[in-house]
Amino acid sequence: MTTIVDDDDDDRDSGASSVILAFLLGGLTGAALALLYAPRSGKETRDLLSERVRETAERGRELKEQAVGRGRALVDEATEYVERQKQELENRKERFTAAVEAGRQAYREEKQKENA
Repeated sequence: MTTIVDDDDDDRDSGASSVILAFLLGGLTGAALALLYAPRSGKETRDLLSERVRETAERGRELKEQAVGRGRALVDEATEYVERQKQELENRKERFTAAVEAGRQAYREEKQKENA
């Protein structure tokens, strides 16, 4: 059985994601600045920066895949929840209709007893 995550958990997850993203961006910015001012040749610095950019792009793709996967899972859970609620509503509607029909039938029977 799956459950829907409440808004508080989403807020905490969003806050944690923001902190992690800010930390990563700060670290990358600091690393880029350190590389630019490091006593290396231009080619070495460019190669190092190029490697860091590739690593960062790969991490970004991984985070995106995780986010997309989690988003899909949440959509699936929400869809299942909505379907269960629709089915429950349909069941209640059927029970209500049956109860109304039973009441009408009981009324007709009482009416026939009075007229007989």
